[in-house]
Amino acid sequence: MTDDTDLVSKSVAGITVSAIKEMAMRAARVPGAASLTWGLPSFRTPEHIRHAVAAALDDDPDIGKYTLPDGLPQLRAAAAEAHRAATGVTVDPDRNVTITAGNMEGVKTLLCAILDPGDEVIVTDPGFASHFIQIGLLGAKAVFWRLDEARGWALDLEALPALVTARSKAILLVSPSNPTGRIFTRYELMAVGRLAAERGLLVILDDPYGHFTYENRERYFNLSSVPELADHVAYLFTFSKCHAMSGWRLGYGVLPEWLKREILKVHDATMICAPRISQVAGLAALSGEQEHLGEFERILARRRELICARLDALPHVFDYVKPEGAYYVFPRIRAEHRDSYEFAIRLLEQAKVVVTPGSAFGPAGEHHVRMAFCMDEQVIEAAFDRLEAHFGQ
Repeated sequence: MTDDTDLVSKSVAGITVSAIKEMAMRAARVPGAASLTWGLPSFRTPEHIRHAVAAALDDDPDIGKYTLPDGLPQLRAAAAEAHRAATGVTVDPDRNVTITAGNMEGVKTLLCAILDPGDEVIVTDPGFASHFIQIGLLGAKAVFWRLDEARGWALDLEALPALVTARSKAILLVSPSNPTGRIFTRYELMAVGRLAAERGLLVILDDPYGHFTYENRERYFNLSSVPELADHVAYLFTFSKCHAMSGWRLGYGVLPEWLKREILKVHDATMICAPRISQVAGLAALSGEQEHLGEFERILARRRELICARLDALPHVFDYVKPEGAYYVFPRIRAEHRDSYEFAIRLLEQAKVVVTPGSAFGPAGEHHVRMAFCMDEQVIEAAFDRLEAHFGQ
């Protein structure tokens, strides 16, 4: 009899579900667990977005139908205008913009369009765990670019050129960073962009957190605002975080024309299109009132101060760099432990507190944990009350 595992591809058999989701699923089996593991905002989708969708459900006879693979023309136009307002760069909605089912699908589709087995993508270390999995599923290799923890998780520009090989295809960045909250500087990003142009690489910018920069707004820089780098930069925006639309699965890409043509082949074969109902919601998000953006950021700023204050009360357990943006903190474990995974499991089982082991975010993440502060204040307070009871003050 054939073993069922013989039917599983080697690329799938060789990976696991991301540790973020693994810990979330483990937590779901522990009644009353206080979870800081999943970057799922506590906010409700804003009212004007919900109302626009409700109206479309009643009045739009096409609401349940496909759109064109690259999305509703009016949403692509709105995305192009949002990009112009944010960067000063004018892009063509037909040639440069495509609508995706969130940035997870957007990044995976883009990687499918550029990678062959054995190719390489340079990723920050620590970096987003799911990116590593996506690269591996395509038979490619994630090349880890270690961030400088001593300098607040800064990019190590001197180390980058040596990581580029004949198999390199792209450099994948998230700024503000997941999991560290670092905002990479204009100087750092321009250096990356120039190297990419010189070496014929693509810079992939995955941007879930650009609206969450707190007092560091002036430090935030979008590399897709540089016209001379346009052929070497793919910018991917998601509605999930800043518009509280994680379950709607919607994003958009601003891409070189040559890349949009290739991505659409994969996107059509995978999704056909992002759901029309979600695209209607996205149009309302971009064209309607924007007050929620500031409101969400103000709430998250309070939660950031709260979690940092609670970490400050546990210096014998954690040492951390205050995040500049996003809604994660990535403390180093000072308490006795074997590794970050063992530590995270022990916290869940003994203290009913859920964190994500840092090893999921790359080799440099070992001996750290990621804590999200996008959940309600009561959850953060409960988690740290339990941590203080468990470790003592």
